[in-house]
Amino acid sequence: MTKRTRRLFSAEFKLEAAQAINVDKFTMDKWVRQLKEEHQGKSPKSSPMAPEQIEIRNLKKKLATLEEHNEILKKVTALLMSDSLNNSR
Repeated sequence: MTKRTRRLFSAEFKLEAAQAINVDKFTMDKWVRQLKEEHQGKSPKSSPMAPEQIEIRNLKKKLATLEEHNEILKKVTALLMSDSLNNSR
């Protein structure tokens, strides 16, 4: 098995990479640190969600479900209308 060489990046490159995806460098550093901790078997530290965040998440799920139901109803309506037109001829 060959040993993999580790790539090194300059601070300038890291800053440009963070700016390219519109993320603060400190946020990217935090992500890297969290990923390393996960690889070491440590559970990720996450702050508890605020009640507003929980409500937003639940409302987004509900919205997605309702939009899916609307699409199904549109398709059923179109199918019934086409059958109705075909039977009336």
